[in-house]
Amino acid sequence: MKILFLCTANSCRSILAEAIFNHLAPTGMRAYSAGSRPSGEVHPQSLKALQRAGIQLTGLHSKAQGVHEGLRPDLVITLCHNAASEPCPAYFGSAIKAHWGLPDPAGQGDSQAEVDALFDRTVASIEQRVSAFLSLPLGQLGTQELSSALAAIGQH
Repeated sequence: MKILFLCTANSCRSILAEAIFNHLAPTGMRAYSAGSRPSGEVHPQSLKALQRAGIQLTGLHSKAQGVHEGLRPDLVITLCHNAASEPCPAYFGSAIKAHWGLPDPAGQGDSQAEVDALFDRTVASIEQRVSAFLSLPLGQLGTQELSSALAAIGQH
């Protein structure tokens, strides 16, 4: 199963989701990320938050959706409101689409401790959602049931 996490800049939330999913996922599942208007760099605080969580940083970089033209993901999950309102490119085919909206931790917080806490909360929220997804009886769910389950996960 291939999961594509989308966010506008592909520098914080979608990068975090890609890394966390790949850290937790069993063999045969893989996450990717992209942005509709990528910033071209991973936010440094995203990398620091992943390091604090003990999650590998290898291969993480900000990229446009077009790099995944041949991916054919099974699921496309948006993490920011801008990405949720944008149409998915036709080359994502019949992928199930879901929205797991999260506040953007970038540019918030007045002190380094507050910034760290915001990014750590985002990591924890993504970990919780990915764990909930991975606990689903995926082999027993039809497309509509999986879509509903993903929507419910995004509500928490």
